Amino acid sequence: MSSSATMRARARSIVADTVSNKKSGLIGRVAGIVLVLLALVILLALGTWQMERLAWKEGLLASIAERRAAPPADLAAIEALAKAGEDVDYRTVRVIGTYLNNKERHFFATYGGRTGYYIYTPLLLANSQIVLVNRGFVTFEAKEPEMRKQGQLTGEQTVTGLSRAKLLEKPSWAVPDNDVVKNIFYWKDLDVMASSVGLDPAKVVPFFIDADATPHDGGMPIGGVTQFDLPNSHLQYAMTWYGLAAALVVISGIFIFRRKT
Repeated sequence: MSSSATMRARARSIVADTVSNKKSGLIGRVAGIVLVLLALVILLALGTWQMERLAWKEGLLASIAERRAAPPADLAAIEALAKAGEDVDYRTVRVIGTYLNNKERHFFATYGGRTGYYIYTPLLLANSQIVLVNRGFVTFEAKEPEMRKQGQLTGEQTVTGLSRAKLLEKPSWAVPDNDVVKNIFYWKDLDVMASSVGLDPAKVVPFFIDADATPHDGGMPIGGVTQFDLPNSHLQYAMTWYGLAAALVVISGIFIFRRKT
């Protein structure tokens, strides 16, 4: 092959390599831009989702505050809401009945930094309905009724508190199964609480009542244990996602500027 032919071949090879490199570079830049845009869309979507969750949480907290401040309703009004599929949680309610102290159920709980139990006692109403009342907290040592005899209220009692919706299933796989034999409940299974002490399911109201902090001579259980500390960190999460999106834009801009210069 002559030297001129060799030079032409080399020139064609160089041109082909240059074109190939340009194509590869173009494909790489396009892929990079697509990935950056995809990441940006995801980050913005996550931030927007957290803002939507923030609006929902603020509405929920406002609704709970309004319900707690409302005058006590009678049980029939809360039942009607439950039958209509409305949310009955945290609605102030007042009932009159007699505690069935020999059928109380014990829910494992902590209160004021102490370990113990919430005492759920059936309250028999004048119309033969039964509502499970969370009377409040007792220490671990006071689990058994004979350790707090003065707190076993007898006769007709007026109970004011907050209605609490029943749970349809165990809230998490991490929560232990209820130990019905030992009368230790780790999640509030209303149906099992009632059936385990022989209550007629047709007469049991389909929600709980958390008794308020009205004191009584026995001291325990300590009422008013309903917790309202609902976490609301959605704004912080939203700012985090939006901040990451802004950082991505800035870093991408710097990278493009340096490439051009």
